[in-house]
This record gives sequence, structure tokens and C-alpha cells, in this order.
Amino acid sequence: MKKPILSALLALSVWPAFGQQETQQAETTAEIAVKAPPSLLERLKIEPVTSTEIGETLHLPGRVTLNEHRVARVGPSVTGRVTNVTAFIGQNVQQGQRLATINSTELSIAQAAYLKAKTQMNLHRLAVDRARRLLKADVISRAELTERESELAEVEVELRASADQLTVMGMSDEAIQRLSNSGQIDSVIPVTATLSGTVIEREISIGQIAQPTDDLFTIADLSEVWVVAEAPEQQAYLVETGGRAEVQIPALPGQKITGKVIYVADIVNPSTRTVTVRMEVENPERKIKPEMLATMVIHRPRITSLNIPAKAVVRTGDRDYVFVQTSGDQFVLTPVSLGPDLGGLRRVIAGLTEGQRIVVDGAFHLNNERIRKELE
Repeated sequence: MKKPILSALLALSVWPAFGQQETQQAETTAEIAVKAPPSLLERLKIEPVTSTEIGETLHLPGRVTLNEHRVARVGPSVTGRVTNVTAFIGQNVQQGQRLATINSTELSIAQAAYLKAKTQMNLHRLAVDRARRLLKADVISRAELTERESELAEVEVELRASADQLTVMGMSDEAIQRLSNSGQIDSVIPVTATLSGTVIEREISIGQIAQPTDDLFTIADLSEVWVVAEAPEQQAYLVETGGRAEVQIPALPGQKITGKVIYVADIVNPSTRTVTVRMEVENPERKIKPEMLATMVIHRPRITSLNIPAKAVVRTGDRDYVFVQTSGDQFVLTPVSLGPDLGGLRRVIAGLTEGQRIVVDGAFHLNNERIRKELE
């Protein structure tokens, strides 16, 4: 019974040392020199690391949207019944133009309250004038005149409040003045455009009851639109607010469209791992339509830096490596820090210096040779 137990103890004592040896070997993999056999050496292309000029360009899929700063949703200022509609989808309208007409009992009641307040004010003004004459004749006291003036002030406040309410209901100063002069109640009020542009939505018909919470018309100024795209979080740093960008629209082939980047989101969308980018584009001829598919092209200024071919990079684990030549047929797998792939080139951030000779073609085969040697 003792021999099996002793064997088990010996195995347990040897296993940690063996496991530790494997771990140390894996950690030093990048420092192991690889000797390329003559047959493989002939197939390798080796070049020095050099500085080159490179420009970074992003192609971001997106779409055309309305410029939300140039969109107006128009509704009635009072509850009432629609009696006339004069604007339709696709029609160009000017700010202040009548779009529809509404008949409102609420407006009639508010106008009646205004006329009543005006009548009360006129009566109290007459009373104040009369009290002033009586005070001069020593018929009444100063206190009685003060009381009449106080009552007049209260009525004047009520009149101003009634006028403000009519303004909120959509009556212009001219219409209120006409009401004051004529004394005739007019329960019809227009729905007018608050923005010059094109009617793109219409939710109104004659006879319906409209309320202030309803959006009866949507008007958009299409002379300027937005292009919204999503930039991968790894490349979002390349996009700057205020920079110029191009737009490629499949529906408008051959047209060069440019604009300015006006917004780069401060947060990453957790579902798509992208950052929203928005640019502003002039559209004087209205050829660019909202919801068209588009590609936002952002060019970064060209810079001079150390760059290596993307095919020279060997990805092992979660790191990038390249094979650095130390002598004729000797190479070392060296960890490097690189920028994103830009047209087949990757910018060297750390790990290499100018003049070092690396394998730029055939690194995959040399890495297989390294793995084979390790397994042996």
C-alpha cells in the first residue's frame, strides 16, 4: 500500500515544477531566436523599418437626416374645429403663411373676457375722473379718490392679462387692436407657419377637432441636411468636431459633396460599440433627400512616421509581433505596439526603431517554423 502512495506524492511534487516550466517557456516565447532554414530563408522578404508619409482615411456608413435645427412642428394654439386647410405635403411655405383655419369657442370666450375687461376699465376711468372733480369741489375726501384709482388699477391689470391670453392663443397685436376698436368677436384663428420651408408631414383634415398638443404640420428647411454615421470606437479618435469631410451617396453618383463635422458623441453605444458622428451639408438644389444611404469619408492630414506593412505583423494571443533579423538567418519575435491598418500600412507606436530589418513577407511561414521548433 505504501508504494502507490509514494508514487502519487512524487507525481504531485513534480507537476508544479513541470507546469511552472511551461509557463516560463510561454512567457519567453517572444525572446526565442528562430533560425530559418535555407529553403525558407529564400522565401522571406526582409526590409528595414523606415519613415514614410501616410494619411488616415475613414469610411463610415451612414444616412441622410433632417437638420433638426431647421424643423418646425406646427399645431393650433387653441382647441377648435378645423374649417379650412390650405397647405399640403410638398408645398413650399413662408414663415407666417396661413396653413389652416380653426373655429374655436375657447377663443370666443377669451375675446368676450377681454371686451368685458375693457368696458370695466372705461367705466372705472370715468369714475376716477368724476371723483377728481368732486375732490376739487371738496365734495369727497382724498381717501375716496384713492379707492376709485385702486379699482381702476385692478381692472387695467385684468385687461392686460386678457390681452396676454389672446396673444398666447395666437392673435396678433393688430388683431387684438381690431377687436378692441370694433368690439366684434371673431372665433376663427389661422394656423400659420413658424418656419420657411417644405411641408413634409400633414396630420389634419377638415372637420376634425384640433388641440394645442397636436402636430398638424411638419415643416423642414431642406436647404441644409445632416449626414449621421457611426464610427467604430477604435477609430473614433480620428474624428474631430469642426473638421471637413466628404459624403458619398450611391443615389447621386459622381457628385462631390462636402460638409463640416458638427458633432461627435461623448459616449459609446454599448450595443454597437460605435460613436455617433454628425456632419452638416448644404443642399441648395434639394437633390439630397433625407433617409438616403450615404458614406462619410474623413481624411486626416498626412503625417510622417515609422510604418510597417500590415502583412509583416504576427498576431499571437492578444498582442502584435514582428520578426526582427539579428543576423543572416537568425530572427527574434518582437512585441510591438501599432496603430490601425491604413491601406496596408500600420504606424509603429512602440517596439521598433528606424533601420531595424524585419520580415515583411513570409512572417506567417517563419512563425510556423518557430512553433514547430518549440514543439520539438
